[in-house]
Amino acid sequence: MTKRAKAHSADDPFGLSVAETAAAYGASPKAPDQTAAPETRFHDPSLGVKLILGDCIQVMAQAPDECVDLIFADPPYFLSNNGITCHAGRMVSVNKGKWDASKGVAADHEFVLNWLTECRRLLRPHGTLWVSGTLHIIYSVGYAMQQLGYKILNDIVWEKPNPPPHLACRYFAHSTEIILWARKSDKAKHYFNYALMKEVNGGKQMKNVWRIAAPDSGEKRYGKHPTQKPVKLLERIVLAGSRESDLVLDPFMGSGTTGVAAVRLGRRFVGVEMEPEFMETAVKRVGDEIGERKGSLFARATHGTK
Repeated sequence: MTKRAKAHSADDPFGLSVAETAAAYGASPKAPDQTAAPETRFHDPSLGVKLILGDCIQVMAQAPDECVDLIFADPPYFLSNNGITCHAGRMVSVNKGKWDASKGVAADHEFVLNWLTECRRLLRPHGTLWVSGTLHIIYSVGYAMQQLGYKILNDIVWEKPNPPPHLACRYFAHSTEIILWARKSDKAKHYFNYALMKEVNGGKQMKNVWRIAAPDSGEKRYGKHPTQKPVKLLERIVLAGSRESDLVLDPFMGSGTTGVAAVRLGRRFVGVEMEPEFMETAVKRVGDEIGERKGSLFARATHGTK
């Protein structure tokens, strides 16, 4: 593997040669084809935030080695099989989009290996990777992690308090997703804010089962993603695995939840998304959060408060 250059400037820490395009609220970018160069759709140099439209493997391949402190990945689950599910009391298709369609077990696993390989190269020695998934993909992810030399630290169970019923009544209701937490190797010394996790858990050691409600209506005001995660879930992950000003990467950004959490908590952020509809939502959500954070920082500077 060719060694890339080390990290670039603080305002553009990912160090990408990515074309700048109109990154305005309400912009409707065109979908990139598989050979098109990635395009920056939003960039705030002052806070080190960049949102890139493009294929995540292609984007990550341009980045320097060991430049990221924390990666959260919510990859395609490959569960779009023309089945049905229940949403808001109605029977709906389980299909999420072409991006979620399986190409077969072998091809799906190869895809997982490819993006996990790039993630491992980008992680700093103390960094960690968090990958969310259902039974449709998480076992492939776990196996690929072992193949590539990651050290799996925990399997975290995200429990949803109000899951939809299973319409066929032939299975248990699906109420959980698994988040695999890993460092880049067995010998690496990963960062973990154990004390803070214990503090937010009422002084008791936090368990690996997290009961957190699904995203509320406010988190979907600009649009929604079919596998959207709640901000509270990402805030916990970002707080547990990174320090202020660290760089957080989300290679499957979707509607921008990881970016919202990162900006809110004072981290730098790079998000990559290949679907224009979701990118448009992410730009609005992350942009709003940046506006609120800058307002808060200005107020603190003006009034001298912490």
